[in-house]
Amino acid sequence: MRSYDDETLPLQPPIRLPDEATLAAAVRAAPLAKELGTGELGAEGGDAEVLAAWADHCRERLAADEGLLVELIRLFLSREPVKGEAPETLAGLGLVRTAEPYTLSWLGLWAARLIIADTTGQEIPVMGSLAGADAATLLHALRSYPEAERDEELAGWLKGRDRDDAVASLAAALATVSPLSRAVGVEVLSHDLGDEGRHALLRLLEEPKLGAVVAARTANPQRQPVPEEIAWVLVDMAAALLEFGDAPDEVIKSIAMGMNSEEQAATIAILAFGDHPWTGRVLQVFIDHHPDERIAAAARKALRRLRGLSDLRG
Repeated sequence: MRSYDDETLPLQPPIRLPDEATLAAAVRAAPLAKELGTGELGAEGGDAEVLAAWADHCRERLAADEGLLVELIRLFLSREPVKGEAPETLAGLGLVRTAEPYTLSWLGLWAARLIIADTTGQEIPVMGSLAGADAATLLHALRSYPEAERDEELAGWLKGRDRDDAVASLAAALATVSPLSRAVGVEVLSHDLGDEGRHALLRLLEEPKLGAVVAARTANPQRQPVPEEIAWVLVDMAAALLEFGDAPDEVIKSIAMGMNSEEQAATIAILAFGDHPWTGRVLQVFIDHHPDERIAAAARKALRRLRGLSDLRG
């Protein structure tokens, strides 16, 4: 199968799936179910075994025909009905509803999610599946949630938990998660968890680096970054856009902030002295996409300096 990564496929919103029993019943009813023996399908095995066998079978069939693989992913990404006759193999595997115009079935959504995870590493969340997750896993998944779905998933995660403990675990996770997960966490704490969430963020303000990011994202004038934190904050905020899949020009604008070329070049130079794990990726965006060669050159120089400093630190 073709290989992708998160930088070529923007983060995808969550999907809704029925329970395993419903999906397994759809497998057993698929026209091509006979391609697997009854033993492989489990006609006496559990639903999980049936789904595991069918997932492997779908991977094999689609790997043999990249056109079908691309069609499945295209249907998943667009979520739009397609006019014409459904591809025979996709229909036989039970992955599409064959009425014209055809669309993905529940089983098709399920299979496409697995294949996208195989080919890109992106785990597309399933609504309602995070109730037992830890705070870091929750924030990672919520990166792609529209607001309404995020509120629903958060409510399910909070149900049955002590609210103070939940707030404390989310606040503690901010220091360890990715830039976009951190941005989501700050928003959840400041907007969705009332005074408890806002007080938790206030307690983080004195933390090095993290406190400066929290202050920047909540527009809190009480906490200004010290000089050595400026690069970390700029990279963290740009990296969140990069992680979400925003266009390079949006990432560039997040650091440029209306500065002229000379000021931008000076700011880029500062980035090399931060130790943010995403600094190299942010600088690469400037190298590859900034229209001003002077700034691209400043980014190349900063990247060389960053690598030299990393060697010294290491």
